[in-house]
Amino acid sequence: MNSLNHAGRVDGFLKVEVEVRKSRIDGKGLFAQSTIEARQKLGELGGELIKLNEARKRARQHRRIAIVELGHGKALDSCKYGNALRYINHSCSPNTFVRIVGTRVEVYALRQIRPGEEFTCDYGDTQHDGNLPCRCGSGNCRKFI
Repeated sequence: MNSLNHAGRVDGFLKVEVEVRKSRIDGKGLFAQSTIEARQKLGELGGELIKLNEARKRARQHRRIAIVELGHGKALDSCKYGNALRYINHSCSPNTFVRIVGTRVEVYALRQIRPGEEFTCDYGDTQHDGNLPCRCGSGNCRKFI
C-alpha cells in the first residue's frame, strides 16, 4: 500500500518486473518483462501529493506530464518522485487501466500482456485539452489527446 511520508510524497510500489526504455509512442515507455495476466495489479504510482491548482500550474510548464488528478482538490505529481509506472504512455487502445482510491493510483492490466509489450493507458481528459497529436498508432486512434 502507498504510504504518505512527512514530505508529502506517496511511496508507490511495483508488483511486476518492468523495463523503462525508448518507446515508439513517445519518449521513454514501460515494458513488461514477463507475462502479465488480465486484471493483474501492476502496482501503485508514486509521487508528490499536491493541491490541484498547483498541479495545473506545473502541467502548463511541461510537455510531458506525469500528473493524475485525484479529486477533492488534490493531485499526484509523479514527475520528480514517481516510480517506473510514470512511463506508461497513452494509447487509444490501452492494455492497462487506472483505479483511484483516495490518494492511491493503482494500475491494472486490462488483458494479458506479453513479455516485451509496452504498457499503455487511455489518459482520458488531459491538460492538453485535445490539442496534443496522439502518436499511439492504434486503429482506434482519436488523433489528439
